[in-house]
Amino acid sequence: MLEIIGLQVNHGWVRALRDLSLHIHKGEMVAVIGANGAGKSTLLGALAGLYKPAGGRILLNGRSVTGKPAEYMVRQGISLVPERREIFNSLTVLDNLLLGAYHHYRALKDAVREDVKRVLELFPALRGRERDPAGTLSGGLQQMLAIGRGLMARPSLLLLDEPSSGLAPLVVREIMAALADLKQTGMTIVLVEQNTAAALKVTDRALVMERGRIVLSGCSDEMISNARVQQAYLGRVRAARPAAVL
Repeated sequence: MLEIIGLQVNHGWVRALRDLSLHIHKGEMVAVIGANGAGKSTLLGALAGLYKPAGGRILLNGRSVTGKPAEYMVRQGISLVPERREIFNSLTVLDNLLLGAYHHYRALKDAVREDVKRVLELFPALRGRERDPAGTLSGGLQQMLAIGRGLMARPSLLLLDEPSSGLAPLVVREIMAALADLKQTGMTIVLVEQNTAAALKVTDRALVMERGRIVLSGCSDEMISNARVQQAYLGRVRAARPAAVL
């Protein structure tokens, strides 16, 4: 579905992505993990049309979308749920959701109403809060709203940037369960996540990024047991060997 070939992205004089290549299949859910500054958010931003590549190609269903603006990417079925949610606090929950459907609202008003119902079914904690200002919601509900707004664009490829950031463990489990449900519908999902343990439980495959490159990839089940991933991202340190007895 998505193919990236030799992608390069610069932020000023800094090269954030370095000749990055990967292939994501339709219906696959992929975790992207790595330390802060590894280039994870830049990767999502480039796929969403927020950053113009300095080199390389982005192919969606075999067609080049390299360098296309964000509004074009949305119409092609790519939706980004940004880090820190970026909801509109003064608008109601419902208005935030409807903004996610801005590019097809007039043509598909009836379908948009059904999409709102589906979001509320996915996140029942939002039901009954539709007329509340979004800024009055808890952090967990705001994250659910941000994901729901992304879904209102009817994406075939959903990009999520740190959806568990700052949330309680129970809320994280709810959100990860919702993402697993979305995957069952056939949606393709790329999940950038610092909570590596939670991400590896729900994804098919994981990529580790360092300094703008993919340095390790594999099935999520295999990555959980990978010593390098355990030490760097799961907080598990190998026990030291006992000293030899002379």
